[in-house]
Amino acid sequence: MALALASIKKIYFVGIGGIGMSALARYFNYLGAQVLGYDKTETALTKKLVEEGMHIHYTEQADQIPADVDLAVYTPAIPAKNSELQYFQAAATPLLKRSELLGLISRERRSIAVAGTHGKTSTSSILTHLLRAGGIDCTAFLGGIANNLGSNFVAGSSDWVVLEADEFDRSFLHLRPEIGIITSTDADHLDIYGEHTQLLDSFNEFAGLCSKQLFLAQGTEVKQQDLSAKVAHYSASQSADYQASRIRAQAPNFVFDAQLAEHFWEDLNFSLPGRHNVENALAAIAVALELGLSEEQIRQGLRSFRGIWRRFEWVVKQPNKVFIDDYAHHPTELKAAIRTARSLFPKRKLVGIFQPHLFSRTRDFMDGFAAALDGLDQLYLLDIYPAREEPIKGVDSAAILARMQLSEKELVSQAELLAKLAQEPPALLLSLGAGDIGALVPKIAEEIYHKTE
Repeated sequence: MALALASIKKIYFVGIGGIGMSALARYFNYLGAQVLGYDKTETALTKKLVEEGMHIHYTEQADQIPADVDLAVYTPAIPAKNSELQYFQAAATPLLKRSELLGLISRERRSIAVAGTHGKTSTSSILTHLLRAGGIDCTAFLGGIANNLGSNFVAGSSDWVVLEADEFDRSFLHLRPEIGIITSTDADHLDIYGEHTQLLDSFNEFAGLCSKQLFLAQGTEVKQQDLSAKVAHYSASQSADYQASRIRAQAPNFVFDAQLAEHFWEDLNFSLPGRHNVENALAAIAVALELGLSEEQIRQGLRSFRGIWRRFEWVVKQPNKVFIDDYAHHPTELKAAIRTARSLFPKRKLVGIFQPHLFSRTRDFMDGFAAALDGLDQLYLLDIYPAREEPIKGVDSAAILARMQLSEKELVSQAELLAKLAQEPPALLLSLGAGDIGALVPKIAEEIYHKTE
């Protein structure tokens, strides 16, 4: 589609409250366009968008759409029967998927795309902070709220843009990055891909779209022949071009040494704990070095990074009570979050809350979820958050519970959860999941731990 983005004066988002959609909405709001949109539910994020000057409604009514929209954008999470989506499909208004619009933006700038079934939000946020703290004023479209920015979007004056490259619905194949990162290629989104091999085919295709440099986490299943980009590997556990060693927990941070191509740096202090986050930081460091940042700029950037909302976020940090919240919704992510909490507080009983996300993901990884959650000392398991899906027969949270070996485990409703936690607030609590569990977090902090902002 031949479309001059700077000429758009009025843009409409169907599903504006999604994390990727809201970043694009903020971009066009920054450009001075009038931004309007629909979402099913009012959230803290949509309220923030309204505060920023956007117009949002929460009832699905095509008659609320103005007649003179220059461009309409939608997310694949919106069902095909949505009346507003159908209105735009029938009208002469240009209509793009979110990923197609992000792809157009990537063609206008020098882009760095961060892909992976997990780790991409953390890596892209760390990278954005390192670059901006080191003097490269990049633009960024992120899949989470970076605490240093207070947003999932930031506008910069340089040619560089950092993009989170989403594999869902093969979205990342619309991008044309100069530099790429692939953090992981574990099986996920099998409702879209069917088989893990099909997902790997998409990652291989994405790798081929990177024109200059590609950084791969060691162990990712990416074919490296016939690539235009120069390939380098990074790892927090194996030999690689960029390798972390002597990784140790110094709560609340992690400290590590790093072999970075021809450089060796000792005692890097990183504010986001966990071996997996050290690996994410390595990828960001590799790109920062490629773009000319110095050792001192990178050291300071790592120290000053303040994390991402719902990515191992310290919600309550009291001498005898700690509450950490994490977006983990895949077995690999659950294992990483649980392992990190244990490494920081090895002598405390670890109590977890988990809300599975999607019936299809629960079906595909039922045994993996059970094994990962067995790493806790006690579990409160919530019902599955369906998001865009209809129920699948025989797939529920009780089926996960039945597969677990853990003795202290129970299925609870959100209403029951608060009452149970209040009986004896855990000394170490970890909430996990990608659904609406995030809305429970401030309630737990205030009602159980009596935290006030």
